[in-house]
Amino acid sequence: MVCLGNICRSPLAEGILQSKLPKSDFLVDSAGTGGWHVGEAPDKRSIKVGLKYGVDISNQRARQFNKKDFDAFDVIYVMDANNYCDVIAMAPTQDAKAKVRLIMDELPGFENTAVPDPYWGTATDFEHVFQLLDKVCSEIAKKLL
Repeated sequence: MVCLGNICRSPLAEGILQSKLPKSDFLVDSAGTGGWHVGEAPDKRSIKVGLKYGVDISNQRARQFNKKDFDAFDVIYVMDANNYCDVIAMAPTQDAKAKVRLIMDELPGFENTAVPDPYWGTATDFEHVFQLLDKVCSEIAKKLL
């Protein structure tokens, strides 16, 4: 799960998908294309909305996406077109590029839709992001199980 700073959207996506899959069978992680928040906990508003729905992301720490992630993960979900371009630009091979997907493309009717960055928004924006990610992560989990 990749977003810009790894403190709002991607930590929620990581936590939500983890909650829907058996931990013994799946490794779900998140990262940011930028390194501004490396080592920081998720945004307090992301933590709050996650806890509201039983998803605790408070122990996560931000990290920056790197080329090793192409080897470590089968699928790399990005939150928007800018993240997609940034990750694709780092891909060392065509096979690596093929792993990168816009997350909302997994939800029928939401193809080419960005998960909006709630960072400068309100609690309502974080709620909206949670709901979008919960729906798409349910769809992803169905496909994987």
